[in-house]
Amino acid sequence: MVQTDILIVGAGPTGLVLALWLTRQGLAVRVIDKSRGPGETSRAMAVQARTLELYRQLGMAGAVIEAGYKTPAMNMWALGKRKARIPLVDAGGDVSPYPFVLIYPQDRHEQLLVEQLKSLGVEVERQTELLSFEDHGDRVTARLKQADGREETLTAAYLAGCDGARSLVRHQVGSGFEGGTYKQLFYVADVSASGFEPAGEAHIAFDKSEFVLVFFYGETGQYRLIGTVRDERAEHPETLTFEDVGHDAINGLNIRVDNVNWFSTYRVHHRVTDQFRWGRAFLLGDAAHVHSPAGGQGMNTGILDAINLAWKLAAVVKGRAADSLLDSYQAERQAFAQKLVETTDRLFTFATAQGNFADFVRTRIAPLFASVAYKSENVREYLFRMVSQTSLNYHESPLSAGKAGEVQGGDRLPWVPLPGADNYEPLATIGWQVHVYGEARGDLKAWSRQHQIPLHTFAWQHEHRQAGLCQDAAYLLRPDTYVALADPQASTATLSQYFSDRGLTLPV
Repeated sequence: MVQTDILIVGAGPTGLVLALWLTRQGLAVRVIDKSRGPGETSRAMAVQARTLELYRQLGMAGAVIEAGYKTPAMNMWALGKRKARIPLVDAGGDVSPYPFVLIYPQDRHEQLLVEQLKSLGVEVERQTELLSFEDHGDRVTARLKQADGREETLTAAYLAGCDGARSLVRHQVGSGFEGGTYKQLFYVADVSASGFEPAGEAHIAFDKSEFVLVFFYGETGQYRLIGTVRDERAEHPETLTFEDVGHDAINGLNIRVDNVNWFSTYRVHHRVTDQFRWGRAFLLGDAAHVHSPAGGQGMNTGILDAINLAWKLAAVVKGRAADSLLDSYQAERQAFAQKLVETTDRLFTFATAQGNFADFVRTRIAPLFASVAYKSENVREYLFRMVSQTSLNYHESPLSAGKAGEVQGGDRLPWVPLPGADNYEPLATIGWQVHVYGEARGDLKAWSRQHQIPLHTFAWQHEHRQAGLCQDAAYLLRPDTYVALADPQASTATLSQYFSDRGLTLPV
């Protein structure tokens, strides 16, 4: 007998977000983690725009923004001189309601997610370890070890492995984790420092093959530093201190580090598992993919994994979809993870390459190129879309169909800000919905009422055409707000056929 719908192993941001979205959709979850409590230190710092857009579904976006810090600009330094300043606020002003890079450290982020989950009646079970599990075809049984040493056997409909790069779930199913590890040893340090100019902005400084990346916390004098350890010191990372790291790039910023509040070293990996789904077990976040921290993508990618899977699990467990719907999780998320690893690998290799030519490109050519390129509005928007994950699409997914205007199945719905008519307002709910920009025919309204799928109409505006939308077309949106079907004819037969072809049950 099933005791819970979903067992979630790992209470980092990925596991906590999965639990939140499942609980809000009415599923029973248990979240276990072998740690004593939420992390008190973290490497992940950035919360991207796409994550904030989806946080609106649980009314969390405002709280995260209020607790975080909008980074005004990124300054590029080379050999002790500032070469470029790239504004970051409002870089995506025409793309997203959240056109900025938000700094919100992972440890604080996790605490907020835990509190949100607690408000829904779910407690994270700390010091609880997964020992093993077995997939019986119609259910999963898992052996758990409690803090006091007691063992428990739990039965769940599905199991989600959100247990990090050393995932026990991944090891037990035998999934490959192809990739490698960069030779450089990196450090992360939280410091109290002075002398930054400008003080409240981000900085990246290069000095030959050495670099340091600096984020401001939003608290006076508090900064996060990420950089490289000197090669000759990297063999024994457990003995290292802040004094052992490369200081040429730091000194080039003309700052004074007054106190080191936290210091740690780590290796950077680039790997993607060969399968995201094994029967009734799924891999999410770092358990499925790890890559360099370039662009601040890691935590956000895991969160989007969770939201992608959550609505599909809810539909299957409630009997509203065939089990085959869950195969689309791997089809959609694995392709993105592989592309992300390739992209961040190129950026990372550029930042850490050694040799005179690499030094010249990094310290002379790159800052000049960045300064000139960022003056182009098109370049700024392109870079924002890439980093914010608002350019992510699922065009090749079996759940994507049709095209109306420039928008096709698998696209993120374009954001169109109009006074009193923000087309993202209806996306605050988790569920299927239809958008029409223009006028909806009577048969479409009747179909919507019959099948209890909300229909939202927006008076046609020139801005809708500019965003690529088609007048009077029907855009069927998935519960994770991506376009499932774009139909220029707004045909109810096409809408119904979409659901039946994919084993999705329409309410009647």
